[in-house]
Amino acid sequence: MNSLRHVDLLKVFIVDIETAPCAPDATTLHPDRRAHWASFCGKRHQKEIDGGRTTDELFEKAGLYAEFGQVVCISVGFFYQKGDELRFRVKSFASADECEVLRGFAGLLGEKAPYGTRGAKLPGVDPAGFFLCAHNGREFDYAYLGRRMVICGQPLPPMLDIAGFRPWDLPHLLDTMDMWKFGDNKGYTSLALLAHVFGIPSPKDDIDGSQVGRVFWEENDVARIATYCQKDVETTARILLHLRGSKELWETVKVEQVPFGSEKPATMRIL
Repeated sequence: MNSLRHVDLLKVFIVDIETAPCAPDATTLHPDRRAHWASFCGKRHQKEIDGGRTTDELFEKAGLYAEFGQVVCISVGFFYQKGDELRFRVKSFASADECEVLRGFAGLLGEKAPYGTRGAKLPGVDPAGFFLCAHNGREFDYAYLGRRMVICGQPLPPMLDIAGFRPWDLPHLLDTMDMWKFGDNKGYTSLALLAHVFGIPSPKDDIDGSQVGRVFWEENDVARIATYCQKDVETTARILLHLRGSKELWETVKVEQVPFGSEKPATMRIL
């Protein structure tokens, strides 16, 4: 793809996030927030309400919205070179404390400049800067992360300080689903479907996104969520290579997974 010719793989953070409702169920919400959720559902989920579902039942979908959800895991992958060997390291920030998760991710991004050209209007862009890549990132991950960081009082790293800018002003934000659309805006192509089309093993061999809220609130198993999230990052990385015309690279890549919850987790090496 021409749109990826300028992208240096060693400058790309490949990201996936998992989110859950902000509470176990709607009945545990503060009355004011519960009323806001009911009003919100009347605008976003009227068809389901007309079909007989209550707004309390629809709270299982709250994790989709930054106003009523929370980030429980962020997994990040990064290519780097060691001698003649290309490696891909992936690690996760996951916790019941959302602000801890966001602080960890923001610390990883730090003050790294976003990639940009002279025509880009985002402040601080650099032709040698970094990229973020996610599947459906422009519609979901990037905005969700920014909103939740603001709510937590976490200063935004430059790569996510994007409010008020138009998509074409943000060339550092890569989106594998957006690239796959080829300008067609009529539909949504899931990560699992695109992986299947490209002959990549499905990352959905345990849980899927619709089950994250249950695993988080009922099983308290953030490690399981982190494992699932890391698989999505690896799949996104493989799809990026496929779109870039270099799918064969993956066969030579050494994948390094930083164990979640390890006593002394390794830091990501950023060249």
